[in-house]
Amino acid sequence: MAITFLEKRKRLQYLFPILGIALLITIFVLWQGFFKKPPELIIPPEKPVIKKVEIDFEILKSPQLEELQIFEKVPPYEEEIGRENPFIPY
Repeated sequence: MAITFLEKRKRLQYLFPILGIALLITIFVLWQGFFKKPPELIIPPEKPVIKKVEIDFEILKSPQLEELQIFEKVPPYEEEIGRENPFIPY
């Protein structure tokens, strides 16, 4: 079952174009993937939306707010605070 010279030559006749096409595809993929720079995306800056602030001072004149009373001052604590050793049980 020795392969003759003519059979080897026929096999090479089909093998070289296949290898050539595979080589061209590989070179194309490498060129597109590694050497070609991706296009730069230019995103325009967004303009800030400036809203006008309006304060309604009429709400301070409402009857519910006029009914509120001011708190009295709380006198300071006059007794001793804490205990000598806080870690002992009661």
